[in-house]
Amino acid sequence: MGTQTGPEVMAQFIPQSPFVAKLGIVAESLDAPDGVVRLRLPWDPGNVTLGDMVHGGAIAALADVTVMAAAWARADVPDSLRGVTVSMALQYLAPARATDLIGVGRALRQGKALVHCDVDVVTPSGDAVAKAIATYKVG
Repeated sequence: MGTQTGPEVMAQFIPQSPFVAKLGIVAESLDAPDGVVRLRLPWDPGNVTLGDMVHGGAIAALADVTVMAAAWARADVPDSLRGVTVSMALQYLAPARATDLIGVGRALRQGKALVHCDVDVVTPSGDAVAKAIATYKVG
């Protein structure tokens, strides 16, 4: 694994994760020069709370997967790949109704093992739905 980049590892991992696949989350951009990653949660009536409102848990899952992708965007990939979200604070800003959602993530600070990340969850037109600040442990 040591010869792969973080974005390459994420491109392989995201479609193979059963939970991520169950939600339908797909990577749109994992290797932008500025380190910003973009993941999409497609609209699915199975991910609602009631009516057409996307469930907060589905939004949180999108934020968490986006944190992971952002943390690995510029990290060195060790031979024994491991990682975990250590903490995440999530603020819901507006309801998401019958829409795809985009997780836009970036690493704010990269230490040896801990990566502090920022994620905006937005609609495809850019309306803010949620904001997450998280710490992810790589390696």
